[in-house]
Amino acid sequence: MKLVLYGLFLMHSGNLLRSTAKRLRSRTLAAIPAIRSLDGVDMCVESSSLRSEVELTAEIPEREVISWNRMIVSHAKHGLSRQAFNLYKEMVSRGIRENPSTFSSVISLSSDAGFFLEGLQLHGRVTFLGFISNVFVGTALVDFYIQLGHLDPALILFHELPDRNTATWNIVFRGLCRFRRSDELLELFIKMKSEGAGANSITFSYLINGCRSGGFLEQGRTLHCQVIKAGCMPSSLFIANALVDFYSAHGCLVDATKSFEMISVEDVISWNSITSVHVDDGFVPEALNFFNRMRSCGKKPSVRSFAAFLTSSSRNQNLPFGKQVHAFVLKLGFDRSCVYIQSALIDMYGKCSEIQAAVQLFDEITDRNSESCNSLISALLQCGYVDDAIEMFGIMVDEGVRPDQVTFSLATKALSLSAVACFTNCQLLHSSLIKSGFESNDMVLCSLIAAYSRTGHIELSHQILTQISAPNSVCYTSFISGCARNGMGREGLEMLEVMIQKGLKPDAVTFLSVLAGCDHTGLVEEGRTVFKTMKDVYGIEPDQRHYSCMVNLLGRAGLLKEAEKMLVLAPIRADSVMWSSILRSSRVHGNRDMGRKAAIALMELEPENPAIYSQVLSFYSEIGDTKCYKEIRDTMETKKISKGVGYSLVEVKL
Repeated sequence: MKLVLYGLFLMHSGNLLRSTAKRLRSRTLAAIPAIRSLDGVDMCVESSSLRSEVELTAEIPEREVISWNRMIVSHAKHGLSRQAFNLYKEMVSRGIRENPSTFSSVISLSSDAGFFLEGLQLHGRVTFLGFISNVFVGTALVDFYIQLGHLDPALILFHELPDRNTATWNIVFRGLCRFRRSDELLELFIKMKSEGAGANSITFSYLINGCRSGGFLEQGRTLHCQVIKAGCMPSSLFIANALVDFYSAHGCLVDATKSFEMISVEDVISWNSITSVHVDDGFVPEALNFFNRMRSCGKKPSVRSFAAFLTSSSRNQNLPFGKQVHAFVLKLGFDRSCVYIQSALIDMYGKCSEIQAAVQLFDEITDRNSESCNSLISALLQCGYVDDAIEMFGIMVDEGVRPDQVTFSLATKALSLSAVACFTNCQLLHSSLIKSGFESNDMVLCSLIAAYSRTGHIELSHQILTQISAPNSVCYTSFISGCARNGMGREGLEMLEVMIQKGLKPDAVTFLSVLAGCDHTGLVEEGRTVFKTMKDVYGIEPDQRHYSCMVNLLGRAGLLKEAEKMLVLAPIRADSVMWSSILRSSRVHGNRDMGRKAAIALMELEPENPAIYSQVLSFYSEIGDTKCYKEIRDTMETKKISKGVGYSLVEVKL
């Protein structure tokens, strides 16, 4: 029929045909520049190298938003994030209005490149132009806030979206899973089902991962049932791996193994997952069995398996096993290509007290990052090289490696332990963490509280404590420890009361800090009460450190008989620290009999320690027992025991 009509048209409309052809020809000629510009963009996308954006934008027509979008995407794909933003700015400056595709691309670019301020500006422009209700643009904004760690603004924006697809829900689930807000994750899933949105395998993966934390075992099992009903098993490797991790986190290794065995096509992810979770739960032989099966099936081990084995070596201080893992890592080349493995190796050697090997591995890293530097700082602290750890922080900053919250926590901890820590160093570190944006991190602030108290500035420690919005028991314990160090036992007791009134439960370290404060201040009755409360009210059994504090406290007060009884009740009776405390107290209070008993016990416990001999000699010299004094001196000469030369440090302000 169309052909007949077309024939009639040719017969009766010759002039009209000629005029129509002319118009078509003019439209085609007008469209040629746009077609050429699109072809140029496509060629640019496929090319391995990009031309200057100035040259490219000069050829793009003023109103061709599609061409601009393609140019922005092409630059972003080639890692030229800043140039892509410059293209977007040029596009807006030319008066070309964005479409949803433009905003989706540029907002995603902000997330990937970490351009927070640019992303906020884009959010404002999206709202101004009325694209905030677009599902793709809204989803990109939600993802932007989550990627940069701002979950609450992302949730507010998510709830305001008029339309949400499965991808939008999955992005929010990923964020809640990442920040371990499992309650909200499950509540939102119920809302998703009530709105009729469909869940896919990615949805269930995030939900199951969110149930890994304690108290969500039954919810995870329920999700497992829903996965089976939805027909997502066993085809989805994401869900299978999530189930393996979930059951392993709850100690259900049988269910984890069953989930693994149900996978029809065992890939490297599932193999490494089942291997690593067995290592994490301490079942290293079983993990090695899975590891060998994986290799026999031709599957290549991944970073996750090696990292788990190295973590096990660090945790158990099993150096021979760690060296075997290191040898396998060298064979596969992970030692140079993976910073995560390099950091795990440094940590393993540090935890096993092989600091030279850890330093050597660090020196071989060409592209150092915060993770590798943190591993070495932690290793130095583990081996007692506190001042070297502080120096390592300075080297890290000099090399342009940006510190993170773990770095600042380790550095402030090193300052709190250092014998040469000074107020100036604490101030410099405090200023650095404020500039880096970590002034609100609880882990860092707790270490900073200890660092300031170490230098005697307990008022600054208290100021930092009051700045923490919701201080936990660790923060209070850190401050109480600072009070004890500065002889402020009553202030430590008061802070313990504040901590309890806020509903926080003190632990063994908290009570140890309070007892130390009582010891330094001479608060005998308060110390007895705290020691009794610790056992009777909180059910915390005192260890050797708590008994040592009580022995010292009672001995200083002259209650040597009670101190000796406390020493007998200690878990380890043969303790040179407690006997040394009793000897000092005996000298102060002139109790010769108790002093002789303590002196004999000390020399039996540590017959090669020059500090012990020096303390015993001083005691016998004070009581005028020249016979015992001479015998001990002769013993020292026979054993060639001599006291080391002491030294002191003074901070000089220049």
